[in-house]
Amino acid sequence: MFEAFPGDITNVHGIRVGQAENENARTGVTVVLGPSAGAVAGVSVRGAAPGTRETDVLKPGNLVDVAHAVVLAGGSAFGLAAADGVMRFLRQNGIGLDMGVARVPIVPAAVLFDLTEGDPNAYPDAAMGRTACMAAQKGVAQGRRGAGTGATVGKLVQAGIPQPSGVGSASLTLAEGVTVGALVAVNAMGDIYHPDTAECIACAHMPDGTQVRASGLLYGHAPAPQQIRIPAPGSNTTIGVVAVDCALDKAQANRLADVAHDGYARTIRPAHTQMDGDTIFALATGRVSEDINFVKLCAAAAEVMARAVSNAIFYSQT
Repeated sequence: MFEAFPGDITNVHGIRVGQAENENARTGVTVVLGPSAGAVAGVSVRGAAPGTRETDVLKPGNLVDVAHAVVLAGGSAFGLAAADGVMRFLRQNGIGLDMGVARVPIVPAAVLFDLTEGDPNAYPDAAMGRTACMAAQKGVAQGRRGAGTGATVGKLVQAGIPQPSGVGSASLTLAEGVTVGALVAVNAMGDIYHPDTAECIACAHMPDGTQVRASGLLYGHAPAPQQIRIPAPGSNTTIGVVAVDCALDKAQANRLADVAHDGYARTIRPAHTQMDGDTIFALATGRVSEDINFVKLCAAAAEVMARAVSNAIFYSQT
């Protein structure tokens, strides 16, 4: 058995995480809360079937450059409603952009498809989003919690049984004192590989327990090509957040989110498919204002995201 990687995203200054789930319906919400003034934010969508909210506002050149929270949820597109509860919670606590007549919280969101795992008529809503906010704290419960409650991986094999997955998180602190953290809900069509050993740690298995890896199907080793399942678009999706406690501008935050996808590519095979809506948000909370080597920061973001994906599998198995 491989070991878990240390740390979690709440080791980043100004970041808290709250989660809520419906275990019977196998779905849930994970909310990443930033500082009350917001965190400079970016986003990168690499999958071809995303379900998202407020991603355009995070693009460079658009007016707003901060987010006050990020919502990750199950429930497919229905789960985007969870962000409504997060917005109301933040506004009631005086958090949001001051528009004179009201404060408007900026709450980007992304969802994954878990409707086949539990009750397809029960999905995250505004009440669950609010509940997750009220549970926000330092520390992250990993495994089959929050947005990862109904997550599975290894769904390319037609007769195979997918393996349970969940939420994972990890962090590291650079020599300059900047902490880089990641949180991810892993619901990939592909299999999961350990970022250090390249060992396959999660894939489909047959009813008799035999593991069947996607690579054998994709590259023609065995079994026959007709055994490949082509899931419906949007029926998978890995969604995550990478956070740093140094100062970044909006363009840098978007680049950080871009590069963090390398963590997906190292651990998920295949990643970024037509059936996945793979999305990563980036948050910079600004505790450290000195110039930081941005190449080093991006490398760390990819590393902690890969570790977080691995932890999602580790904690879903324990």
